[in-house]
Amino acid sequence: RLQWETLARQFVEYEQVAPFLIAEEQRRRLLDFLPSFLKAWEQSAGMIVFPNIQLLASEVSKLLTKEIKKHLNGKPAEEARLALEQLLQQKREVEDGHVLLKSVYFLSQTDSRTLWNIIGSGLPAALMQCLYLFFTFPLKKSSDDGETSEEDPQTQEMLVEIMHNIYKEEQGVEELLAADKLQSLIIATASLWDQCSPSWKVPTGCVLRTISKAQTKNSIVYLQAVDCIKIAIQNLFKLADTLPAHDICEAVSIILCFVKDSYPTSSALLTEFETNDGYQLLLKILLRQGLQEQEGDPYLEDILDMLTCLTTCGKTELKVSGNIAHPQLPHFDFEPTQSSGMTVKNLQAFQVLQSVFQRSNDVHLCRRILAAIGTIWAWDAVNFFLLEWTLQPINQFTDIIHMKPHTVQVQFFKLVESVVLDMSYIPHEILKKIQYLVKENVVPSCTLTALRCLLNMTKKDLLFADIFRDSGLLGLLLALLRKQAKILRKSAGTQVPGLEEGTEKELNAVMLKIVAALTVGSVRNTVVLKDYGMVPYIKIFLDDECYRNATLSILEQLSVINYEEYMSIVIGALCSSTQGELQLKLDLLKSLLRILDSPKSHSAFRTCSGFNGLLSLLSDMEGALQDPPSGLWATVGHNCILELVFYTLQGITAALHLDPVNSNFFQRNGLFEKMAEDLGTLGCFWTQGEQQVLPGLEKARTFAEFLDAAFCSSEPFPRWLKNCIWILNFLDHMVKGTLHLKSYFKEIQTEVEETLRNDWEEPQAQEEYPSYRSFSCRSEMRDTDIVHPGAVCVIVRLLPKLYSEGHSQLSQEIQCAVADHILSLVRSEKSRQVMCASGLLSTIVTSCHNALRRESHPLHLPLTRVFEKLASQAIEPDVLR
Repeated sequence: RLQWETLARQFVEYEQVAPFLIAEEQRRRLLDFLPSFLKAWEQSAGMIVFPNIQLLASEVSKLLTKEIKKHLNGKPAEEARLALEQLLQQKREVEDGHVLLKSVYFLSQTDSRTLWNIIGSGLPAALMQCLYLFFTFPLKKSSDDGETSEEDPQTQEMLVEIMHNIYKEEQGVEELLAADKLQSLIIATASLWDQCSPSWKVPTGCVLRTISKAQTKNSIVYLQAVDCIKIAIQNLFKLADTLPAHDICEAVSIILCFVKDSYPTSSALLTEFETNDGYQLLLKILLRQGLQEQEGDPYLEDILDMLTCLTTCGKTELKVSGNIAHPQLPHFDFEPTQSSGMTVKNLQAFQVLQSVFQRSNDVHLCRRILAAIGTIWAWDAVNFFLLEWTLQPINQFTDIIHMKPHTVQVQFFKLVESVVLDMSYIPHEILKKIQYLVKENVVPSCTLTALRCLLNMTKKDLLFADIFRDSGLLGLLLALLRKQAKILRKSAGTQVPGLEEGTEKELNAVMLKIVAALTVGSVRNTVVLKDYGMVPYIKIFLDDECYRNATLSILEQLSVINYEEYMSIVIGALCSSTQGELQLKLDLLKSLLRILDSPKSHSAFRTCSGFNGLLSLLSDMEGALQDPPSGLWATVGHNCILELVFYTLQGITAALHLDPVNSNFFQRNGLFEKMAEDLGTLGCFWTQGEQQVLPGLEKARTFAEFLDAAFCSSEPFPRWLKNCIWILNFLDHMVKGTLHLKSYFKEIQTEVEETLRNDWEEPQAQEEYPSYRSFSCRSEMRDTDIVHPGAVCVIVRLLPKLYSEGHSQLSQEIQCAVADHILSLVRSEKSRQVMCASGLLSTIVTSCHNALRRESHPLHLPLTRVFEKLASQAIEPDVLR
């Protein structure tokens, strides 16, 4: 602070004596004062306490202006340029000019009043003259060493920053007009770009852009009066074919800045630009060869951005006709409101963008134009209608999109998609053209992208089910799929090189997805599919996992009009599937479960041999869960086998649920016994004769405790026993009629499919089995009434098979736990009535006859208690006897 007070005092003394000094003495005293001022500035980190700073700025700026004029006076341009360089650069014996420049540089960064004093000194015009000379006349090689003199980057940076600070003010721009150098510099950038000083190209562009943003009405009148834009366009036309792409873009972007930035004040420069073929110049430059190498060029981006902005520059609002084609989405509401100010008014500017897209195959350029169109729509949704009802860009682009690079195609169809998804508008004419593109299939990759676009639209609203049926798209897709299905059927079992590879396979998959989407919720479309005779062809696609989900979805919609046909196809496919087609079986079973959720499907399931079909899956899995696995099952993994068992039992339970006819059929035909037999052959149950009977048990755990111990604790359990417990838990939920419920399905689906699916791949890397804690808690808390007594018989039949010679005591313990669990199931009166009414008591007696006649067998006591409970409700004395 003391330093600033000293300087302030010194400057006051200077002010007092200055009027009495000759000019040279004034100059000397001021130049002697400035080094101390600069030193204080640099040490104070911008914290200035200098009362007379505005006066200082005025004095320093005037002196710098005078020095510049003195060095320029009477000299030819090249000599004047060299004299300026010597004046302003630091590395000179006398650095007066540099000190003045540096002082103005600091002072121009203070406050607006100080800046206005600098502007009023005449410095803006002097600096513009300097910039013109630096830009227009490059440094020449010296005669001694042949090398070009070096520019001082620090001097250049300060000079440009001063001009930026001055010219961003309208007052600074107004001061330029008297010097008549602004139009000279603008025209020089348009005519001498290839001859100018390379190191001054970017700085000059930055300064002119600053001036452009601060244009005033007077500056626009001035530029118009001297035909600045007209002359610049004429000169740029001459350079358009010779300048490198980057350079011509840089030069054009400067002129375009003045046109765009002046429009809010006056349309004069835009009118001059238009009447002198400015748009033709832009079109010529954007279409020239070599532009494709300019991806990411900031000046090319500037041109496209400014051209996009110019589309909204116009005096007359375009009219929207309101000619909306129907049907439209229910929530579409087209009521043109008050203009947002961002509507398209300049079709000429947009035509440049449209023409470039139509005539160019450059990826970057085409994508940028599509992005620009998206931006115009985002400004105001009415712009889509204004453009489509005048120039029809999207409509016309659809005719040529197959000739564009793939990434451009993807972006184009995303843009079309946004009309439906974001604007809720259905562009019928455009969709017809896309449909024709699909039909012609000139470029399969483009067809695929178009189909994906249509698929996303179809998912938007059920209305598209009617639109695409009436337009013929559904029929077209069915015809194409029929053709592909015939090819698949003909090539079954043979290796055809290149068949069904790449794009063709993806095309089939997307077509199936669209058909699936069009049939969901549309009985009429499903009838169309059936009337086309497509059912035999659609089911051909089941074999390929790539097509399966969509194919199953189509078949599930078919079930709405004909459950028998659906059941015949799915059950037939299950029965004909090979042992190794595990995923096919799982997918078919999951589809079956979705349909069995409807009680109306149960009769069709029974009449189409659904029960026998599902039980045949269990029969085919003989030995699948033995430890160690062998044959094909060794490659599949026992956890996947458990998943298949689970979905099979789920399907049976769903078909029996609340259906007395199916339940009676299943019991009357001995299918519970067959189920027990098939489950017993899976490989995890004992099948090798007499069991060793131990004298007593050290532990007495419940079935729920066994579940927790087997799957939630660190206690080692053999794999065979864990597999058995899985199956018993499935059967326990089948007894209660809950195995097929969706809530249970979601819980076990997550655990079995995700936790277990990878178990065989990395057995040491994760938990071998899913957590059963939630299962066991649920088992104890839920209502334990018996719904399917036949499933109890299955558990009882499997009970003696819960055994392994290597784990006799553990086997005996789990047997007793399961027997006690059966006892808990028949505790309620309702459950006992269900058991006795089912006529299955004799089955239970027969199943455990050998165990019960030996009182030493540990199962004797718990099963005897079961019969005692049932005896009170028995209605057939002969059965108990």
